[in-house]
Amino acid sequence: MVRSASLHDMELGEGLLAIARAGAGVNNIPIDVCSGKGVVVFNTPGANANAVKELTVAGLFLASRNVTGGVEWAKTLAGNPDCAKLVEKGKSTFEGPELAGKTLGVIGLGAIGVMVANVAHDLGMEVYGYDPYISVGSAWGLSRKIRKADTMKEICEVSDYVTVHVPLNPSTKGSINAETIAQMKHGVRILNFARGEIVDTADMEAALKSGKVAKYVTDFPSPEVLAMPNTIAIPHLGASTPESEINCACMAAKELKDYIEYGVIRNSVNLPNVEQLPDCNVRLCIIHENIPNMISAITSIFGEAKINIEHLTNQSKKDMAYTVIDTNSQVNTDLIGRIAAAEGVIRVRKIER
Repeated sequence: MVRSASLHDMELGEGLLAIARAGAGVNNIPIDVCSGKGVVVFNTPGANANAVKELTVAGLFLASRNVTGGVEWAKTLAGNPDCAKLVEKGKSTFEGPELAGKTLGVIGLGAIGVMVANVAHDLGMEVYGYDPYISVGSAWGLSRKIRKADTMKEICEVSDYVTVHVPLNPSTKGSINAETIAQMKHGVRILNFARGEIVDTADMEAALKSGKVAKYVTDFPSPEVLAMPNTIAIPHLGASTPESEINCACMAAKELKDYIEYGVIRNSVNLPNVEQLPDCNVRLCIIHENIPNMISAITSIFGEAKINIEHLTNQSKKDMAYTVIDTNSQVNTDLIGRIAAAEGVIRVRKIER
């Protein structure tokens, strides 16, 4: 179980069954290597959602009211006997708009995006949401008052504020760039509490300098970001609450426990979900490539051994697949070895009740 430690240069032992990341992002884990060794990689989506939601809402206020600029200026008045007068005289410099009545565009309606959208609506904002892959659970959690955008372009065109809540992958990396920013309103305010690489830093800097983007709030500082004008860089505090850390750790521990004890997979990034608990004496957990004839190859081995299969579940996820077989018969090492030797099989594990 890991949080932020990098495993890319770590040698993964042959006995390693699973890795659970106490958090949503898994950039610190070599997913392809794990898949090739039959190591299940879990993350904990939603466990830190409330913490990130709260900081994102704080980011909305910070993007509007220039609170940070005002606080830093107020510090310069320390010890000045005319402080009160100077505050009244200088406060207009830090004036900023209210959120109520403005339009927020939420890109990504997972656990965090849904929460942010609902709270923003309660604050009096008109909210548009865009997510072509929204889950049924997220859709149920979304307020009926949230408007659905059919394209990211639509979100860009209507929003006074844009907040991003998508995972980092090849399709989302650099997706907030010169092209998408050009579709936005002049003076838009952009929040990024997802991953730093989702925003093209050079394009964002140019947009800030031109005034196209009025304010950029991000949870991912870098030397380049810290040098950009009109930017509030927060030191990756999104999930930094004691409640979030406990939630993530507990969720990761349960994922590992359920997989080790029952072969149950839930919230894996490289294997499909299989959540049925065993109800027989023996369960075989088979991780294999997602290729034709795998099920027939596996079941024929059971048939030749005259072992009855009580239940069989097969699910796939891209190039990987997971087959779970429950039986009340004895399964010896010879049968396990024959399955393990079948073409495309990566790992076989037996669980006995």
